Amino acid sequence: MSATTPAVPAPTVIGVPVPQEDVDAIVAFVAGVQHAQQNALPDAFLDGFREDAIWTTAHGKRLTGLPEISAFTRTVLPPQADSPVTAMYAVDLILFIRADVAAVKVRQRPVSRAGGGYLDEIFHGQEDPAALMAAHPEAVPGTPTYVLARDDGVWRVAAAQNTQVLDVATLTAR
Repeated sequence: MSATTPAVPAPTVIGVPVPQEDVDAIVAFVAGVQHAQQNALPDAFLDGFREDAIWTTAHGKRLTGLPEISAFTRTVLPPQADSPVTAMYAVDLILFIRADVAAVKVRQRPVSRAGGGYLDEIFHGQEDPAALMAAHPEAVPGTPTYVLARDDGVWRVAAAQNTQVLDVATLTAR
């Protein structure tokens, strides 16, 4: 985004041993999710799901199966192209449950399209960010978890939970 955006550290990788190319493929997968979200591209976003996937939105709506996920995505994603806020995604942790199944913890930070600055920085160092959270809901970050399965060499979402960060200690930490 901007020249002041810090470099994203490599994710922590745990679980069964896998080749580095699997780690790289998952990091690339999450970068593709970011690209689809930032550019409001429903087809690109939906390409990342298995037909039988389960998705829970940040507000708790459960979507089951690609047709349901698709209908929801095609309704909510296109209007985001005009939003002044988008998000940056970074893979924090990958747990390889099996060589072909991974739980992926993602840090999702809201950023301004205009300046590229991280909006969630307003919470850092605050003792009680409740008033700021109410006044700036667009600045609340997310913490998605994706369960990815590799089928025919392609990583796709089998299940995912997209959760807003409301824990004070997590929200206010640097």
